[in-house]
Amino acid sequence: MNAHLYLRASTKDQDANRAKAALEAFAADKGLSIIGVYAENISGTKLNRPELMRLLNSASAGEILLCESVDRLSRLSQADWETLKAAIKAKGLRLVIADLPTTHMLIDDKGITGQIMEVISNMLLDLMATMARLDQEKRVERINQGLANKRTAEGWTPPGKAKNAAKWDKITKLLIAHPTMSADHVAKLAGCGVATVSRVKRDQKA
Repeated sequence: MNAHLYLRASTKDQDANRAKAALEAFAADKGLSIIGVYAENISGTKLNRPELMRLLNSASAGEILLCESVDRLSRLSQADWETLKAAIKAKGLRLVIADLPTTHMLIDDKGITGQIMEVISNMLLDLMATMARLDQEKRVERINQGLANKRTAEGWTPPGKAKNAAKWDKITKLLIAHPTMSADHVAKLAGCGVATVSRVKRDQKA
């Protein structure tokens, strides 16, 4: 039976092909013929992925879409996950997940037993897809919380917002020469925002 390998890594990972050897070994063990390998570095929260779309366009009914794990295929929202499942079903593909043994039964037709296992597999796929999505949401929440904590930390400067030494020097000289001048007036003379003037003032007091 023909199989298409789908390999995905997040944009922060080094190589989407990391699991290729393991999936090739899995395919060989199951007697599958690999006729396509689709690898990409892209977030699993995106439905429109170039290589995944290319796989769905190229594959034929009865062939296998083989992935390492559910989260390599999906960290999608519930609606997008339903859309992807519908697309896979419409193509007549068999979704096999290497680390989800119940899906291995889909490689061969097993009559009523195979039908029962397909129902169980679909339930587990939905559960694991939900867990992958929740894990992603929790990860984003932790990142946002970390950024929020940094923003409240005294003296923190956001990435890409390093102080302009020349402008800070100009503001400093204006503040020294005109100690009673309003921050708004200083900002206009220095060509910056009032927030920058306030940061310079805090820096002087430190």
